[in-house]
Amino acid sequence: MPRPSQPLISRSSVVAASIEIIDSEGLDAFSLPKLAKHLGVRAPSLYHHFADKSEILAAVARQIAGAGTIPRRKPGPDWPEFFVALALNFRRSILRHRNAAPILLQYLPRDLLISTYEETAKFLADSGVPTYLHVQILDGMERLTLGAALTEAMRGSSTKSTIFPNVDAESQPVLAHALAENALTSKQLYEEMVRSFLHGVMRDAGAPAGRPAAVSA
Repeated sequence: MPRPSQPLISRSSVVAASIEIIDSEGLDAFSLPKLAKHLGVRAPSLYHHFADKSEILAAVARQIAGAGTIPRRKPGPDWPEFFVALALNFRRSILRHRNAAPILLQYLPRDLLISTYEETAKFLADSGVPTYLHVQILDGMERLTLGAALTEAMRGSSTKSTIFPNVDAESQPVLAHALAENALTSKQLYEEMVRSFLHGVMRDAGAPAGRPAAVSA
């Protein structure tokens, strides 16, 4: 397809418009003609910046996943709380764009997180965490937080009693009772899951970890 001689739009405007469409209308509604119309251009203008639809969706995944901020926290014995804050920032970014969750599953490249991993590995080292545990912690955090946040995004909003949906009290009394006794929100369960993983790694390795902070709402 021929390209126009002058780009009428920027790469960032294409990504922003794509996210707007997906947020408001859903992933199934997203198409290049709709995107071009949203931007007030013809479809060939998109090819100044992207080869095809897949490349646009990959850029959307990068934008959403990279929106979380690195917590400002000093290295030290309470280092797990740095990762709890990091995980919550990542979760917040994903839940702002629930309709885009399938895109992150398909298109999120691991190399996007390499610069973050370098910074967090240094944080671990400066906190006195043994080097042989760094990959286990970083890889585990990625799998745990990405999987949990995307699952929550694709399920939709939940309350304490609907974390497990469609539970019948008569046929599933034990699970129903557990849900009734649960005092934690989805966010708090996510926090405690991250803490449990990190403290478990350190405990199993025989190394000390900082004490977890109180659960926040």
